[in-house]
Amino acid sequence: MTTVQIYIADQQAAALSAYARAHGLTVEQCVVQLVEQAAPVEQASAQVDDRPIWEIFADAMKDVPREDLALLPKDGAAQIDHYLYGQPKT
Repeated sequence: MTTVQIYIADQQAAALSAYARAHGLTVEQCVVQLVEQAAPVEQASAQVDDRPIWEIFADAMKDVPREDLALLPKDGAAQIDHYLYGQPKT
């Protein structure tokens, strides 16, 4: 749960409090309901991919053309600092 602080005019705060009381809610519950109505959150899928990581990578890379793969550096892992940060090759 995250805490969010909002600033509204005194008249808006009074109207919100009155609305919440009229509906038997706290101001916080009222705001949560209003937010849920305005921007419903889809429940994240609970699917877990239990394949080995190399199978997941292979599946993700299956549509990459061989010509593009040939352009990747052969020493990418050994020279990661060079390719990411521009440091001299070691």
